[in-house]
Amino acid sequence: MKIGILKETQKGEKRVSISPKIAKQLIKKEFEILVEEDAGVKSTFKNSDYRDIGAVIEKRGVVFKESDILIKINPFDENDLKLVNKGQILMSQLFHKSHPELIKAIAAKGVSAFSMDAMPRISRAQDMDVLSSQSNLAGYKAVIKGAYEMTKIFPLMMTAAGTITPARVLVYGVGVAGLQAIATAKRLGAVVEATDIRLETKEQTESLGAKFITVDNEGEESEGGYAKVASEDYVKRQKEAVNKSLFQADLVITTAMVPGRKSPILITEKQVKQMKNGAVIIDLAAAQGGNCELSKMNKVVRKNGVKIIGTTISPESVSTNASELFAKNMYNFLMHLTEGNQFKWDLEEEITDKTLIVQDGKIRQNGKTE
Repeated sequence: MKIGILKETQKGEKRVSISPKIAKQLIKKEFEILVEEDAGVKSTFKNSDYRDIGAVIEKRGVVFKESDILIKINPFDENDLKLVNKGQILMSQLFHKSHPELIKAIAAKGVSAFSMDAMPRISRAQDMDVLSSQSNLAGYKAVIKGAYEMTKIFPLMMTAAGTITPARVLVYGVGVAGLQAIATAKRLGAVVEATDIRLETKEQTESLGAKFITVDNEGEESEGGYAKVASEDYVKRQKEAVNKSLFQADLVITTAMVPGRKSPILITEKQVKQMKNGAVIIDLAAAQGGNCELSKMNKVVRKNGVKIIGTTISPESVSTNASELFAKNMYNFLMHLTEGNQFKWDLEEEITDKTLIVQDGKIRQNGKTE
């Protein structure tokens, strides 16, 4: 089978879905690899790096025409679908729950499509989970970005001129991104606090040396490995519990997202007005509406001396590592789905069932095609 590696076209994107190292491993498994010209350049992978391991570099149209499987990171857009042919297999993040029109357009092309962001949160799928591998980098990069934007340093510093107190960092959401943000901020010397609707994350937070802000409530449980939508009562209590820390924070990092839904508003405009002058908010949930009421995707908003940065570009800004991790996830996924370089189509198996969103032009719902 021929695998086509496409160049990402989304603004600000620098990653590539398959690295030369993983392309080489796929070739050893008897797949043929076609790579769109310059697909890996922004991730430091030259065309010659792919040619040297046996891949073929082709123009975009040729990759679409000749490939059995088409792989990219971001969802296939309208321009991509114009080049897609019936019977092909598409693999990317599709965010199908929040983009039903895209799924209908994909189905109309008569193809099959796997959504990498639909990977179930089970132990067998951990090495295929692109959301976790990319969120890990996002949490790290959010802290580095915040440190750059702040007018203060992170660690305690004692000098002849006086003592500099450590910066205070508050993290909303203790998932993969949140945990990495906590760990990175602690390594840099900040005083770190974190909050999450799931009480099960308290131990993880404290194990990294941060303080977990407990809400006067029994908390909420996770659902399928993800946080679920909190009740109005819980949201109110959370705001009350977190306000003191929020108003003292120098850097706030928000990471709370619910699959298939708009991001919950955790910081209102009224709260922003009460924050410290010079404080910075890095909102990693901006693409889904943002955790801060004032966030704008890929923009810096300034309000009452607070700088609010809405972004999801953290993994893209460390594109070499991000591409390597995404590629390894994709390799493991392909090995799971295939046998002798041919698809098994085992629809009784959970990973296949959850990630296969469209099969032969038919949209699948709850394990069945429409």
